[in-house]
Amino acid sequence: MFRNVMILAVAALLAACAPEVGSDAWCKDLESKPKGEWTGNEAADYTKHCIF
Repeated sequence: MFRNVMILAVAALLAACAPEVGSDAWCKDLESKPKGEWTGNEAADYTKHCIF
C-alpha cells in the first residue's frame, strides 16, 4: 500500500512540472495554445521573452 502511494505521489510531482517562463519549450507550448485562451500575463511574458 505504501509503495502505491509513493508511486502516485512521484507521478503527481512529475506531472505538475511546467517549463520555465521564457524558455524555448514554454514559448513553443504557448504558441500551440489558441491566443484567445492566453492570459494577460502569458501575453506579456510571451512578448518579453519570445519576441524580443
